Amino acid sequence: MALSEHEQKLLAEMEAALLADDPRLVGALSGKARTRQASRVLFGFFAVLAGLAVIIAGLIAKSTPVGIAGFVLALAGAFTAISNFSLKQMMGRNTGTKSSGPRFGDRLERRWDDRNNQ
Repeated sequence: MALSEHEQKLLAEMEAALLADDPRLVGALSGKARTRQASRVLFGFFAVLAGLAVIIAGLIAKSTPVGIAGFVLALAGAFTAISNFSLKQMMGRNTGTKSSGPRFGDRLERRWDDRNNQ
């Protein structure tokens, strides 16, 4: 069943409003959810794998400089992956606002204060 002209116009207006209001949601729904941060984590993971392969190649070739180069590559890849890893942002849930509930540390602090005040 085809949409009428009026319905198509309303749908286009709703899409434009959604894109202006929450572009991250639109990206996630359209399949473009991979962020630059996720790409860097993936790059770091593959750099670690490549570094391990170079280390093994250096062991087979009995070449210390090749092994050292593989170690440096694996270390750089691990650093890249770890420094860019944030589960919140990887899942697309970082909205830039604080969550409404109390944080874990805040709850612990409140419980500590409650115990000391009794």
